Amino acid sequence: MPTQTKTTTKKAPASRRPVSSSRRTTNRRSSSSRTTNRGKATASKPAVAEKLVAEKSGKAPLRFVPLGGLEEIGRNMSYLEYEDEIIITDMGFQFPEEDTPGIDYIIPNISSLIPKKENIKAVVITHGHLDHIGAMPYLLGPLGNPTVYAPRMAKALIEKRQAEFPNAPRPNIIEVAYGETKKIGRFFELDFFGVEHTIPDSMGICITTPIGNIVNFGDFRLDRDEKGNIYRFDEIERIAKKGVYAYLMDCTSAATEGFGISEKEVEKNLEELLKKAEKRIILTTFSSMITRISEIIKIAEKLDRKVAINGRSMRENMEIAKTLGLVKAKEGTLISIQEVNKHKDEKVLIITTGAQGESNSGFMRIVNGEHRHIQLKKTDTVIFSSSVVPGNERSVQSLTDGIARQVDEVYNYKLMDIHAGGHATSEDLKIVLKALKPEYLVPIHGYYHFRTVARKLAMSIGIKRDNVKLPDNGDVCLLTKDNFEITKEKIDTSYVMVDGLGVGDVEEVVLRDRRMLAEDGMVVLIVTLDRRTGRILKNPDIISRGFIYLRDSQELLREIRRKVRGIVGRLPQRQNVDADYLKSLFRDQIGQFLFHKTRRRPMILPVIIEV
Repeated sequence: MPTQTKTTTKKAPASRRPVSSSRRTTNRRSSSSRTTNRGKATASKPAVAEKLVAEKSGKAPLRFVPLGGLEEIGRNMSYLEYEDEIIITDMGFQFPEEDTPGIDYIIPNISSLIPKKENIKAVVITHGHLDHIGAMPYLLGPLGNPTVYAPRMAKALIEKRQAEFPNAPRPNIIEVAYGETKKIGRFFELDFFGVEHTIPDSMGICITTPIGNIVNFGDFRLDRDEKGNIYRFDEIERIAKKGVYAYLMDCTSAATEGFGISEKEVEKNLEELLKKAEKRIILTTFSSMITRISEIIKIAEKLDRKVAINGRSMRENMEIAKTLGLVKAKEGTLISIQEVNKHKDEKVLIITTGAQGESNSGFMRIVNGEHRHIQLKKTDTVIFSSSVVPGNERSVQSLTDGIARQVDEVYNYKLMDIHAGGHATSEDLKIVLKALKPEYLVPIHGYYHFRTVARKLAMSIGIKRDNVKLPDNGDVCLLTKDNFEITKEKIDTSYVMVDGLGVGDVEEVVLRDRRMLAEDGMVVLIVTLDRRTGRILKNPDIISRGFIYLRDSQELLREIRRKVRGIVGRLPQRQNVDADYLKSLFRDQIGQFLFHKTRRRPMILPVIIEV
């Protein structure tokens, strides 16, 4: 188990203390390649590479290895390794993609860490979003259940999620606060500092190592007060004074131009919008946006409206936030969904999950008329206080269309500023870069294109191109005091997929079959043979699912049956029929015949019955 040798608590900065603008510098892979074979370890000689680096520098290099988050949104996990000590940052999952049908989510591949699990001294969590903590129930046990350092809200969410996995080991979590430092093992020290994000208690980490300070903000944005002063900028300046060797920078919104919208501006616009609504209001946002939900409840109290929370994940997060004192509401403000219809429409505000058009969300059930207690009314005002996550554009548009057919008033962030994203935009990223002045920049938390945009931003403020490093998942980086090298060594970061209760047992062949079924359907051939002669005894039965409508395809069915009889008729007469060989003939020849006829490739499932 990891050891904690020293704990220091610095004077924590005042909560969300803005810094005057005068104190800051400002300039006012294709889906077909995303398979389980991604990031397979390549043949290399890492020991030789490290030896050469060590001989040149006089000291062992620091290894930085990203296991996820550098070619996708999600699956965030990386580690630093120096000699026999390892520190892991985050353990998130990734939601399934179009080419992973039936998968619940994708988790990081830890095969490279398991042989070295005794060396893991700490797992550091930046905040409580599932793309940073979601894989922990699956990974902590195989890694020896190392000590976890997490902020207050993340700790509560981890413990709540872990309770859903009774067979997983109970995590050993040490709660940390802004301004604290933790000495870890012989080589590392953690310095925690506050950052702004869409979930409370988000934090960055400055990791002191033998070769310099590695700074990771996690997910962050710059938020401002009414005068334009940046919250927590004093903490960024404090870290900058320590010197930054490498800055691991969230680049999710690097391609979004300009400065970010302040949460105060969002709250002001939401209040104006809620004031104008004459009847019931239904507002949808992300379940993790506790800070905004808390402000919306305060606005509702000003307007004398009752608030009902719809959606399991949002209700659970709110209960945790209330327990931690992060959300406060007057007695009687919060009501249950079952009580909504007991109050006049003009006195009700419903806050719900489902802003991304998720098929099983509470909001989708409302829109589809399937909710037990809430049905849309023409007089409702529907507000999307959220942006569209990349990849969800079609589902969100379909959801919006479904609402517009039933409701007259629908608002989203494109019509007015009623959502501020959780990731710093281009000009805000420049502000942080100018403050930190890192020797090396490593854009993280984004697709490759996002990371190249971040490199251009860095170059625009004077950082050399060669000092912006773009490793991919699984790349092993060797860091010395005077060099940052992405080596040819490759760690296995192929997909580990969670499917129901199975973890990592869904292979590419299974996904290929699922994709084939989803795209072209299947055809089942039931062929009854005489065991003695090997000849067909009855007309073959044909079942189609997702391929053709049988009633309208009688001629094609007759041709398939003739083809089946022809394949069997060409076999020599014998007593024992090789069923496997015959099935392969059916799959190949019937499949080729159907493609020639329809230009589609259904899955062929032959069933041989011998009597």
